[in-house]
Amino acid sequence: MPTIVTLPGDGIGPEVMRSALELLRTVSEDFSFEEHAFGGAAIDLHGTALADETLAACRQADAVLLAAVGGPRWDTTSPDAPRPEQGLLGLRQGMGLFANLRPVRALPALLDASPLKRERIEGTDLLVVRELTGGIYFGARTRTATSASDLCSYSVAEVERIARVAFEAARVRRNRVASVDKANVLETSRQWREVVHRVHREEYAEVELSDVLVDNAAMQLVARPAEFDVIVTENLFGDILSDEAAMVTGSIGMLPSASLCEPGDPGLFEPVHGSAPDIAGKGIANPLAMFLSAALMLRHGLGWESEATAVESAVDRALDAGLRTRDLGGDATTAEATRAVVDNLDR
Repeated sequence: MPTIVTLPGDGIGPEVMRSALELLRTVSEDFSFEEHAFGGAAIDLHGTALADETLAACRQADAVLLAAVGGPRWDTTSPDAPRPEQGLLGLRQGMGLFANLRPVRALPALLDASPLKRERIEGTDLLVVRELTGGIYFGARTRTATSASDLCSYSVAEVERIARVAFEAARVRRNRVASVDKANVLETSRQWREVVHRVHREEYAEVELSDVLVDNAAMQLVARPAEFDVIVTENLFGDILSDEAAMVTGSIGMLPSASLCEPGDPGLFEPVHGSAPDIAGKGIANPLAMFLSAALMLRHGLGWESEATAVESAVDRALDAGLRTRDLGGDATTAEATRAVVDNLDR
């Protein structure tokens, strides 16, 4: 029986987590769920966004399912005050989650929900592979009364392993990788490009590789997103580009993600959207990204491919039948969206 640690977090997190558990219990009765406070909720309870016992439980689980963290009550510019987002960084580092996968599909039912023109996004099916435990988010930082700095640092080994994840993903997709960097300016990007090319040349020569500067990649994601297959990039660039790519789907409420480590170790699965404190408790949050994150957990965390496909198909069919939450231009509540997907699930 797989043990799943659940981290509802803050804002709409507990609401969409309840929906995900309802869906997963419909998929199979063979789950054991273990809930822990995380993010702002953990700060209120433990004084830290990630308690030691929570991290220990996550390491021992078969997979970790996270909803959302953060909110204005914990916003602060003090470098000494705990912030919910510190829990995410601590979890990634503590679990060794170095590869973040963010699939982006333009669903036929939602082509007109995107702010981009239908003809630009039709056929888009891309995967952003973001390095997750290196770069500027984890580098040394300083702050004085007159200046501040953040160090961006990458080892060759860190670039090698994320490159392999991207090339392996491309092999089972359309066999193309776009490596995104800023090699015309940054030394870390020059190293990144050299290492990615060496891994490609020595291990994945059959995969098509291209280099794209990050500013051009941002433009091309709007101009011709369907041309991309797999995008691999460093932590900061991946954070920004994957949120931009979410607009192809019509709403950031549609984008799931998987954070993975070495084979055999538990992964973390979460929607890309935030905690949306402005709608928390109103029962109108879109649970679909949470459902799709659960599907990624079934596929990448547990190896349950048929069950993952069933969840994704149920979401597609519910949308085809007219399901629209408020962020998608409709008025379906969280409960109604959950019921629509569950009713379309092939058990």
